[in-house]
Amino acid sequence: MADTIELSAPDGHRFSAYRAQPAGAPRGSLVIIQEIFGLTRHICEMADQYAAEGYLCIAPAMFDRVRPGIVLDYTQMQQGVETMMALKPPQTLLDVGAAVEATAAAGKTGVIGYCWGGTIAYVAACRLPISAAVCYYGGRILQYADRTPRCPVMYHFGEQDQSIPLATVEKVRQLHPQGIFHVYPAGHGFNCSERSTFEPQSARLAFERSLEFLRSHVG
Repeated sequence: MADTIELSAPDGHRFSAYRAQPAGAPRGSLVIIQEIFGLTRHICEMADQYAAEGYLCIAPAMFDRVRPGIVLDYTQMQQGVETMMALKPPQTLLDVGAAVEATAAAGKTGVIGYCWGGTIAYVAACRLPISAAVCYYGGRILQYADRTPRCPVMYHFGEQDQSIPLATVEKVRQLHPQGIFHVYPAGHGFNCSERSTFEPQSARLAFERSLEFLRSHVG
């Protein structure tokens, strides 16, 4: 079952979120963080996919601070970057924190992020009371090299990702040697079936690995 809910951040900002609930009692909860294209169908599908595995999932509309309801096409890269840059990192963390709090009754919480959300998931692992994080192709993680994750983190990167060279992946590995790293024969956004870079075998394997990881640390 899925619906749209409204959340409130500590600074009073109110924003929408997609909530997907499991059929039975949740085994834990997950906060799903979007790419730079808004709360797209792909992100909602990811919430549905993990809800089918028993997790209560909430995907916050992170762009609501700029304007409610922003959902971009995958060709609108520049507009996505500009919208993302209009947000201040402390604000995004407040919104993720509100989503984490909204899942508290379901047990332990993990955060999964894609692209821009992959970086936010890393920051959440450093700053928020969560039990695990999964970062898909988070290209800005090195900007937070002064922070150390407080929980286990799994990383997924594509070896053909022109925006995140393998040298950058290695730097992230050096930054967080305790992390679990996986590199796939794919490009950026390989997990999204609506993007030209979708690589189904890599997406399936990354999901299986993420699920095993989350079952170990979230429930």
